[in-house]
Amino acid sequence: MTFRRKTAVATAALGLLTVAVTGCGAADMTRQASPYANAAGAKTVTLSVQSWVGARANEAVAQYLLEHELGYRVDTVQVDEIPAWDALSQGRVDAILEDWGHPDQEKRYVRDKKTVTDGGELGVTGHIGWWVPKYFADAHPDVLDWKNLNRYASQLRTAESGGKGQLLGGSPSYVTNDKALVKNLNLDYQVVFAGSEAAQITQIKQFAKDRKPFLTYWYEPQWLFNEVPMVEVKLPEHTDACAEKGAADPSTVDCAYPTTPLRKYLNAQFAQKGGKAAALLRNFRWSKADQNEVAQLMAEDRLSADEAAKRWVKRHPDVWKAWLP
Repeated sequence: MTFRRKTAVATAALGLLTVAVTGCGAADMTRQASPYANAAGAKTVTLSVQSWVGARANEAVAQYLLEHELGYRVDTVQVDEIPAWDALSQGRVDAILEDWGHPDQEKRYVRDKKTVTDGGELGVTGHIGWWVPKYFADAHPDVLDWKNLNRYASQLRTAESGGKGQLLGGSPSYVTNDKALVKNLNLDYQVVFAGSEAAQITQIKQFAKDRKPFLTYWYEPQWLFNEVPMVEVKLPEHTDACAEKGAADPSTVDCAYPTTPLRKYLNAQFAQKGGKAAALLRNFRWSKADQNEVAQLMAEDRLSADEAAKRWVKRHPDVWKAWLP
């Protein structure tokens, strides 16, 4: 999330799909091999899975189709965003299905080392921002301009925010600009981490149930908007100059997050020799509505990843059949 989410950018405890460790201290996959890695003659694919539920929805459907339509065995590994690139370059994983933009890794592995191949757009546009509930924005429309946020700091104070207004975050492992923005925009707020995407969702839903005001770091696509309508606070406009300055020194960021077309990346050798599996993953392209449908089945309806994918596949053959090689 640049939305670079360091991942867990979100580390959901909602029905994790993975066989690796989760959360802030997630293992570095550059030091671990997939259980299926280098299995002679094995028709297997290893997918890197980020812990936010939207990314897990991508993996669920890709895994279902690889297994049920193409006859592959699929291994999934949850790993933080930056180590995932290292693992992808080394062939420890074959694909990342949702990347929010990591320019340094793209330069190092795609353009310079050529160990990673761009797998194309996912079809979903990602955006991070600060959001308030619609009921609060309707009552106080001027809160939607960041210049007015300090007026509402006292109303947004919590026991955890140390006398300041609370800006609710997800996992401390997310790559975010929130602390820099609070400091550089002279806002009377404290970033308070919920701990994971799942914990953040729980907190947002409780605030909404109690009709309490809140300010939260959040992102699209995300199924929670279907249940808790939120409105984005307008931060200073994102510019290339701000992005370049922030890339050199993240503590200087003083503008909004960019809007990012989400992309897929494949290990270069897998891209060349991965046959139908690589072709399907390149062709995998769906909409925000598709992703949210699967994510909500998993996160809210508590379906297993396999069952959620199965339901979506049954409902949308017109979408996924075009991906098959």
